[in-house]
Amino acid sequence: MSGRSWFVAAGDKQEGPYSEEEFRDLIARGHVRADTYVWADGMQDWKYAGDIPGLLSPGRMPPVLPRAAVPGPATAAYGYADSGAAGALDSDFPFLEFVWRSLVFCVGSLFVIPLPWLLVWYLKWLVPCVRVPGRPNLSFEGTAMAVVPWYFGAVVLAIAVAMLGSELLNNLMIIVQVALYWLFIKWAVANLASNGQPLGLSFSGTVWAYLGWNLLVVVSILTIIGWAWVYSAWTRWMCKNIQGTRRSVIFNGTGLEILWRGLVTIIGCVLVIPIPWVVRWYMQWFISQLAVVPRDASSERMIEAPRAP
Repeated sequence: MSGRSWFVAAGDKQEGPYSEEEFRDLIARGHVRADTYVWADGMQDWKYAGDIPGLLSPGRMPPVLPRAAVPGPATAAYGYADSGAAGALDSDFPFLEFVWRSLVFCVGSLFVIPLPWLLVWYLKWLVPCVRVPGRPNLSFEGTAMAVVPWYFGAVVLAIAVAMLGSELLNNLMIIVQVALYWLFIKWAVANLASNGQPLGLSFSGTVWAYLGWNLLVVVSILTIIGWAWVYSAWTRWMCKNIQGTRRSVIFNGTGLEILWRGLVTIIGCVLVIPIPWVVRWYMQWFISQLAVVPRDASSERMIEAPRAP
């Protein structure tokens, strides 16, 4: 196991990476046992430490209980198995880095032309801050040139419509904008990777359904508070349409939680100074409400996500 980074499943958390020396020390101190789930660079799936040849010396290996009866935290709480780990997502955005990167992204986006490059730069930092059960070292592998054709095509079209001065065409540009967001979602999902290897995910929701959700949000705003429940249902719809994995992505957040947290975030943004704190707080809560479960169990149970204070 020379030179590899190791990860250990402990309770409902994924610990690591550990260097070879640190990992050997964990074994020596008994923190890694034969029935502990571990993963290292180059391994396809999580495995029991006792199943990896040469990892545990005979003198260190405790008696192994039958797999069905092992009460270890990795199997009971996190479900690391060949079918894929289940559990809630987690994230940690370092505050100062979050502030300056978000500021650069927002200000740079005002100049329109740099947006594709800024978007890729921001996502390549943002995505690794998210932790997904069973998918160590999450990353974003998209390139700006993949976005350039349809992004600048939409920009040129918007300029042409503005020059024509047609109110009807200006209204139709809203549909183009919605389609642009839909393409962004498909592009972002397809370019997620773990340990540098593409996850092979795709977004199967249709552009017309996505447009319908946008219209529903507009209508729900008239009810003052109904938009929060629409956003909750919309997020569940988007999660349901993420394909290419043996696990389903689910969203545990409720409309009421989105409502009060959204209002706090809006008030914080109006006051200007609290913007970095409230936006980061809301983003980390939102991500914590996402979870992955075995696909055949997604309709039967919801993984309880950690509640932010």
